[in-house]
Amino acid sequence: MLQYLIVQLCDTSTSYCHYENPSRTPRLISLEDLNAGILFAMKENLMIQFVYPDEELPLSYKKAVDSIDHNTIVSSLCEDQNLVAEADIVIFHEWTGLDYFAFNMEQAYVLRTSKDDFFDRYAQLKWVFPRVKRFNIVFTDIESFSEDDYKHYKKILNHLSENIEKLLIEGLPIQFNLLTDRLTLSTMNNCNAGWKTITLAPNGRFYPCPAFYFDDDSLIGDVHKGLEIKNPQLYSFDYAPICRHCDAYQCKRCVWLNKKLTLEINTPSHEQCVISHLERNASRKILKNSNLKKEMKDLSEIPEIDYLDPFDVREQWDFELLQQELIKFHKENY
Repeated sequence: MLQYLIVQLCDTSTSYCHYENPSRTPRLISLEDLNAGILFAMKENLMIQFVYPDEELPLSYKKAVDSIDHNTIVSSLCEDQNLVAEADIVIFHEWTGLDYFAFNMEQAYVLRTSKDDFFDRYAQLKWVFPRVKRFNIVFTDIESFSEDDYKHYKKILNHLSENIEKLLIEGLPIQFNLLTDRLTLSTMNNCNAGWKTITLAPNGRFYPCPAFYFDDDSLIGDVHKGLEIKNPQLYSFDYAPICRHCDAYQCKRCVWLNKKLTLEINTPSHEQCVISHLERNASRKILKNSNLKKEMKDLSEIPEIDYLDPFDVREQWDFELLQQELIKFHKENY
């Protein structure tokens, strides 16, 4: 069931996830399409998230945006600094911006980074954590992770978890997606693009998420003609047989990465699975602290596992059950 509508206000709207935005020429969504998108959200009872470009919007667009309750996603480098100061989510595309930014405990922040930059600069996060309530790391090159990188990532997560654990015990409510999300989750909390969230692009068309913009094969409708998702089950968690039996609940389960790396929207890549399970296991270590359990009453137990990718233990799968699910899936989609 749809819950959110993401509106890319311009071709150069900031990326806030794994994908890169290749556009360099600003082209705003037409006011007609913008107003139609707002009306669509109202009729479908959807929460709107507006994704801004770095260029300041014309007054007519600001008035249209302000006509409905919404969340704001904006780059830290946006020309409209008043907008940055009031945004719900602020995006950083490089680490140096963290040094001079005036953090606000009421905002959430996302840092898009390569793995190499993260490995080199992760210690900088210790300075950031006490100054924010929510901070997310998003990797822009997940497909490049190697076996050696996984080992390095594990060590860094364990190192950062000590700092996170200390802050939580001191009563600071830090939320860090790589380590704290799994502590309180008991069910999957994924991106859900194409299932609970859709995107209205600047061309007036619907896509599962902004990452699919410019990909006509992923077109799922038009703001004036309505949605037309040919195989909605492809995006549904209920029809993801591998993910349904996983408890790395904090995993983004990015459908764009799935399609890019496995050619299947509902099948995650090895890299995405291993990274998510390393984060899961690091969160489990934090739970061992008895003082933390006293401070936080809503913690979720995380059992011990002996694998990082479900495919590594496929001999333990219930293949009869999995086969039944796959047969059901294909009957309903092909």
